[in-house]
Amino acid sequence: MPNPSDPGERAGSAASPSPTPAESPAAESPAAEAPPPPVRLLLVDDEPGLRTAVKAYLEDEGFTVHTANDGEEGWTQAQQLLPDVVITDVMMPRCDGYGLLKRLRADERLGGTPVIFLTAKGMTADRIAGFQAGADDYIPKPFDPDELVARVRNVVRRQERLLAEAARYADADIGAMARQITEIRSMLGTAGGGGGGGAAGVRKSAPDVQLDFTPREASVLQLVAEGMMNKEIARRLETSIRNVEKYVSRLFIKTGTASRTELVRYALEHGLVE
Repeated sequence: MPNPSDPGERAGSAASPSPTPAESPAAESPAAEAPPPPVRLLLVDDEPGLRTAVKAYLEDEGFTVHTANDGEEGWTQAQQLLPDVVITDVMMPRCDGYGLLKRLRADERLGGTPVIFLTAKGMTADRIAGFQAGADDYIPKPFDPDELVARVRNVVRRQERLLAEAARYADADIGAMARQITEIRSMLGTAGGGGGGGAAGVRKSAPDVQLDFTPREASVLQLVAEGMMNKEIARRLETSIRNVEKYVSRLFIKTGTASRTELVRYALEHGLVE
């Protein structure tokens, strides 16, 4: 048996100390490995029995579920909760599912929220109307709860893929984009100051075109002109990357441009940004 008092043994022990808790592999696990927060659902339906039953089933499947009695209450709760998915009936008093969907799609923070219609209507024409209104999925009553869970998880996964892809592209070529914007600003500045008295030059101090930008579109345009990518803009404006993509697409359409560089050049030339 080794003698604890032997100097060699003591030296060997000192040379090979037991890993401390801070050095152990388990302690090195990144915090990112913690389980993600549960998906937050907003269930809107005017049938109390259905709301209770569906809420209990979805909660058993690991979702966090908030409920509302109709579209008006659903709209109020959606603004407060910013849910990950909205499940809504179509035929409801005060504000129906179509009215709620219209409000969600027009809202700057909620416009990209997936919406599943839950309704007694099962005709093809009704499904088409739901999809044309902007619904992400449509499930007729009566339904199998497992099918509803599968559809919810499907739209959540689809949303996560879109956000991941958007983030990947947002990170790509940010340096090149910043250089291009700097070059554009330099060219416009040179053109503007080249001839005596041409201080305004190509870059206008006030807009010389009238475009119907919403306040949020104008904010996104300014941040794009500052060289920010979608992920940074989303963080600055406290909205989703998907919403930023929507605003940038609208800006392309309204300005007749096809790239961020063209958009910035157009905005600078016409005095649309500072």
